[in-house]
Amino acid sequence: MARFLVRRLFNYVALCLVATFLAFALAALTFDPIAKLQERNPPPPQSAIDAKRAELHLDEPIPARFVHWLGDAARGDFGQTVVNTSISDELPRRVGVSLRLFLLGTVVGIGLGVILGVASAIRQYKFSDYFATLFSFVILSTPVFLLGLLLKYGALQLNTAAGAQLLVFTGETSPGFQGSFGAALLDRIQHLVLPTLTIALGQIAYYSRYQRSAMLDVLGSDFLRTAQAKGLTRRKALFKHGLRTALVPMATLFAFGFGLLITGGTFTERIFGWYGMGDWLVYGIEQDDTNITATVTLFVAVLVLISGWLSDVFYALLDPRVRLR
Repeated sequence: MARFLVRRLFNYVALCLVATFLAFALAALTFDPIAKLQERNPPPPQSAIDAKRAELHLDEPIPARFVHWLGDAARGDFGQTVVNTSISDELPRRVGVSLRLFLLGTVVGIGLGVILGVASAIRQYKFSDYFATLFSFVILSTPVFLLGLLLKYGALQLNTAAGAQLLVFTGETSPGFQGSFGAALLDRIQHLVLPTLTIALGQIAYYSRYQRSAMLDVLGSDFLRTAQAKGLTRRKALFKHGLRTALVPMATLFAFGFGLLITGGTFTERIFGWYGMGDWLVYGIEQDDTNITATVTLFVAVLVLISGWLSDVFYALLDPRVRLR
């Protein structure tokens, strides 16, 4: 199993570098940061423009520029933005925002999605199955920005009915908030509920459909009937053998879904004022900033690398054939 995991890790590292280079090359081919600088009012002096051109190595071929950027990134220096702010100084805050928001939403969404999918499969064609199916299709057909706005409207109604500010939907914390640790934690939770719910609802609907399908394939299998014939109760056979087998094809889906959710969550970040990596990617594209675009791509690639490798570990633990190979 160790050889399998090491081989997969090397594959992910190579793919990470390829994805980052392709994003860097595409940005370098399409962006024109010097033109953006010249459009500023008042325009910067020619010396500043020449300095920025030299800093970005714009006169060198794209592979050489990427090697320069990657070498600096390996030392923790991701370069400067077009407006001369340090990307390395801004990166930790942006990463923290995205991880706090999407990690919790994804964990809640995957957990409840698996439970809902398994319950729907076990109670196939019952009222609860039809209800779960209707819920999933409604959520999946609702755009994220609309779902976020509906949740904000619901929070307003809840706050009005309660006569108190139970839920807050703008920013991570209240501006200028000062108080004890418990009060600060409560303030963060009040801000976190709605964006987390926006992410979790989509994940619940998405994963419940896949888990239901995977579980239905297992329910009619011979090994499950054999386990029951040997004396296991239906419940024990389902959870000891059936669920474990049904989770195997889902492992990869869980892992890669989280990595891609970061950049796909731009709407959620902007609706609720959480300025993380997804919002930063949009800003970088708007500013023709190759360094920001490459940095966000590298971050997402590393997340996919880590989550993909963890899915392989999960897969190896669930499937004994991997360990035997």
